[in-house]
Amino acid sequence: MITRFITEVNTKFNPFSMRSRATRLFLSSLPPDARRNGMQINTTLLPRTSTAPPTLHVKFKDGKEMTLDGEKLGIKGIIEEVDRHSRALQKQADLTDG
Repeated sequence: MITRFITEVNTKFNPFSMRSRATRLFLSSLPPDARRNGMQINTTLLPRTSTAPPTLHVKFKDGKEMTLDGEKLGIKGIIEEVDRHSRALQKQADLTDG
């Protein structure tokens, strides 16, 4: 997953719910030094009894914001959507550099 162009990740989920699995896996797939490299990661943990759906908001360097539904997309769908936009930004960066 290309994380170089992600500037902010906001999540809100119940860590004990199976519905939050894709959101938890997305957070675990971020590199360990993401915060040091400028990515802002905000996580709000809901109580065990909460039935609120998990939320995942991703912001990119170009200003685009994505609100992804982990229940519908699953982890593969989330990574696919994030990578699709990251590849477009990578292509833009390559064209401006070269």
